[in-house]
Formats: sequence, structure tokens, C-alpha cells
Amino acid sequence: MDLFDVLSLIGGLSLFLFGMNFMGEALERRAGGTLKRTLGRLTTNPWAGLLTGLAVTAVIQSSSATTVMVVGFVNSGMMSLEQAINVIMGANIGTTVTAWILSLTGIESTNVFVRLLKPSSFTPVLALIGIIMYMVGRTDNKKMTGAILLGFATLMFGMETMSSAVSGLRYEPSFENILIKFSNPILGVLAGALLTAIIQSSSASVGILQALASTGQVTLGTAIPIIMGQNIGTCVTALISSIGTNKNAKRAAVVHLTFNVIGTIVWLTVFCILKSVLSIPALTEGVNELGIAIVHSSFNILCVALMFPMRRLLIRISYFIVPDSKRESDYAVTKLDERLMKTPAIAIEQCENVTSEMAKSVVSAFEHAVSALRFYNADLAADVRRKEENSDEVEDEVGTYLVKLSSQPLSSDESSESGKILRVITDFERIADHAVNILESAEEVEEKQIRFSRAGSEEMQMMENAVTEILHLALQAYTENDLEAAKKVEPLEQVIDTLKEQLRARHVTRLQSGECSIPAGFVLNDLVTDLERVSDHCSNIAGCVIETQSRKLDLHNYLEVVRRRAPDYDKQYDAYTEKYRLDPPVQARRALEEAEENEEKA
Repeated sequence: MDLFDVLSLIGGLSLFLFGMNFMGEALERRAGGTLKRTLGRLTTNPWAGLLTGLAVTAVIQSSSATTVMVVGFVNSGMMSLEQAINVIMGANIGTTVTAWILSLTGIESTNVFVRLLKPSSFTPVLALIGIIMYMVGRTDNKKMTGAILLGFATLMFGMETMSSAVSGLRYEPSFENILIKFSNPILGVLAGALLTAIIQSSSASVGILQALASTGQVTLGTAIPIIMGQNIGTCVTALISSIGTNKNAKRAAVVHLTFNVIGTIVWLTVFCILKSVLSIPALTEGVNELGIAIVHSSFNILCVALMFPMRRLLIRISYFIVPDSKRESDYAVTKLDERLMKTPAIAIEQCENVTSEMAKSVVSAFEHAVSALRFYNADLAADVRRKEENSDEVEDEVGTYLVKLSSQPLSSDESSESGKILRVITDFERIADHAVNILESAEEVEEKQIRFSRAGSEEMQMMENAVTEILHLALQAYTENDLEAAKKVEPLEQVIDTLKEQLRARHVTRLQSGECSIPAGFVLNDLVTDLERVSDHCSNIAGCVIETQSRKLDLHNYLEVVRRRAPDYDKQYDAYTEKYRLDPPVQARRALEEAEENEEKA
């Protein structure tokens, strides 16, 4: 093996690692929606969790990426530690798929159909299809599919280059002497763990071992301990990822390490006993790429078979290594974990969950503020202010998170959802501000003992009911993506605009007749202004839901269309007008009563 072979090895290794990373990222983005749905169906059933981890890892071709996601899920409260254990075990089996794919490089045959299965035969075709889709594709899915094919072709080309570069080692006695040293099981485990920890990918380190195995110098007895060590080395990524997380997330990373360490110790002990007691000729014979894939899968399946019934023990060990603390902050959950940004679809879904919780809190704050107008309560007032402060914090947190997420490559759907959340969360935060304004009006009424006339109170109650309904419609539209609820918002908002003008005009009439006081008028004016602005924000929220679902981003055009009296709009507008119709003013009612009396006398 000369200098040029070394240069080829370095180039092949670089292409191999780049292709694996590029393909993995493309697979994560392409499967983002599928991952979200798969994890959404995850239950506490251990087998469901195991199969989920296996499937997800087989798709994204990286147990390290799956484990990092799991740490993020636990840290965000999306997954319990018990669920995480099942997924981690499944990931250990799913990662072996890569080795089976790479074993195709070892195919040797003169049969044309068999040779077509060799990567050097079909990867050029995949690369051609991939580059066409990546450069010409107009949709994100097509581009990502092209990226997957390009990554796979680069990965396999790198593997072929490495195998060719090291082929000369089969005749090098010095290389054989090095491998003899690694026949010591402890050294083999350490070598495998160190290599995997450096490149942070067990799939990549197994691929490198397969390339070396193509020389015929790697024996089965040498390969087994190295593969065992690779399983330990891959835990480094999860351990690094757990830095700065809550205790349960740290425990998930510890479970991953403990699971692999115990499995390696047990099966390495069995291996050493069998090796010393029995004479197994196969252990001294060379192993090829396919043999490495078989050993890799067998070992990981045996580890899962050993530890799956002992999941409770793993939990107890993780609690011993990462003990509970008396401080409450140690249990805090960071719902928007930056580790989730590796899978934008899941990160955005978590933003939606946080925003939905905040929206429900804001609606509750509004209802408490309105109830304080009639039955003032200091505890309710404190609750309204606390929820308003929380809405400010959530708006800042989600906004900052989404800005960071925008640096990741997002699909058009993900960008649209991200924009919707940014606009909607601002509207909900402003509604919380108006709830505090209403509360302050209630406090002024309580402090100054201001009393509204009976008619004024009834009219105000009518507008409060209308705004409460539109707020619940907007909440339903956003949290449930309910298009029908969203379409009901605009006609009701127009009715509320009319109510605002009617309330002001009627108050002026009552003021002139001496039925209402000037201080009550100031409070009423502030209240109807805040209520009407709440309905405006509800209109914005519903419009965002509609335009996101219809792939249109022009809210003003939508509002213009519905305000031109579309048939559905007219029907809903008339229904809300009737539902929130104010009784005739007192003067008009008296005139009507006198007219009826005169008619009876006549």
C-alpha cells in the first residue's frame, strides 16, 4: 500500500462520511411528516416503542440521530423515560440496516443479473436520477428524494474507493500483525468504541470495518469485539446531546449507554468463554462484508433480547446515576428543545402545541377578566395578570425558537406553518393584553363604585357574549385546524363592529336623558374598544388558518372576498345579527308602548 493508496483511502473515507451525513439529513427532512405521525401514534406499549425506534432508525439510517431526537423528546415532555427506553432499543436494531446495504459491495459473480446488484453497477444510475431531481425538481419532496439518491451514491462510491485503496493490505504482513493485536477482545472493544466515538456514527464505523474486511485479513474473532465496542462508542453522541437538559433527558442518555455496556459485557463474556472452551475454526477465518453485517445484526438483536425484559432495571440504574434533587427546578421541562430542530416537522409541531396551550390560557384569562366586571375577585385578577405575563414569555420563547429554526432547511409547508405560528402567537398575546385592560376597567368600577344602567349592563353583556363566542371560534380554528370554525369568525366580527357603534350611540342617548353617568361612559368606551379589538385579533387568527390551508398568503384579499357578501357569509352574518340583536332603546320602547295603548283605547 503506497502513498497514492493512502490518498485514495482518505478521499474514499471523506466521501463515505459525507454521503452518509448528506443522505441522513435528506432522509430526516423527507420523512419529517412521517416521523411526526409515527411518533404521534407512539404509545406506552413496549413493543410499539421498539418497532417505532426500529422503523425510524431504518428510515434515517442513524441510531445516533434517533437517540438525540429521543433525548430532545424527553427533555420537551413529548416522551416519557419508559417510552424512550423502548425506542432506543429499537434504534439499535434499526441501525444494522446500513451494514446490510453496504455488504452489497462484496458481491462477486459473472452472472449479469447478480452483478447488477453490485453498487458500482447501479449507483451511477441513481446518481444521475438524483442530480436531475435535485436540480430540476420544483417541489421540496422531489429535491429531497434527489438528495437522498445523491447521498447514497456518494456513500457507496466512497465505500468502493476505500475497499480498492485497502485491497493491497491483504498482502501486507504488518497489517496482519496489527489485526492480531486486536484479536484480544478487550483491545478490540476499546478500538471499536474509540473509532465510533470519534466519528460519532456506528453505521459509519461498521462501514469502515467492512471495507477492511474486504481484504480478507479481518477474522471473525477480531471483528466481533470491535463491533461490540462500536455499540458503546455510538453512545457519545447522545451523552453530549444530554448536556444542559433536564434529569429525565440525562437519564435517557444514560439508559442508552448502560444498555450497550451491559449487553457488551454479557455477550463478550459469553464469547470469551466459548472461545476458550470450544475450538471454533470459523473464528480464525477471514470474514467478508456480509459476515460483518450478520454479526452486527445478531449482536444488537441479542442485546435487545437480553435487556428488553430488564427495562425496569435500566430505569433504576439511570435514577442511581442521575438522582433526583429536592429543587423543583430540576424537574423543569424545556418544551422547545433545540435538539428537535434536526427534524423541523417535529419542532414545528411542538411549537404549535406550546402555542395552543398558551392560546387556551389566554382565553381563560379573558373570561376571568370579563367575569370580574360583575363579580370582582382578587384571586381572579391575579390569575389574569399571571397568564398575561406567561403569554409574553411564551411569545418571546416561541418567536426566538422559530427564528433559529428558520436557519434550518425547511420545506414550503414547514415555512408556511412557521409563519402562521409567528403571526398567530402575536395576536393571542395582544388578546391577553386586552384582557388585562378589561380587568383594569373592572378594578376601576370596583374602586369608584361605578354603576351602569340596567340597559347599559344588558347591552354590554350582549357584546361580551359575542366576543367570547368569536374567541372560542378562533381558538377552535387554530388548535384543531378547523376551517369551518375559521369561516364563521369574519361575519361575527362584523356584527361585533356594529355592536360597538350601537353601544356607544345608545350610551350617548342615555347620558343625555340622565340615565347614565359620565364616569360610566368613560369605562364603557374603554371596554367596547378592548372587546372590539379582541374580535379584530380573532379575525387575524382565523384568516391565518384559512390562508395556510388554502396555500394563500394574502389575508386582505380573503377579507375582501368574504365582505362582498358571499352566500355563506350572508347566511352566517344574518344568523349572528339575529342572535346578538339589541332590544329597542328605552325611548323607542316607551313610544311603542304608548302607541299600543292609544290603539287599544281607540
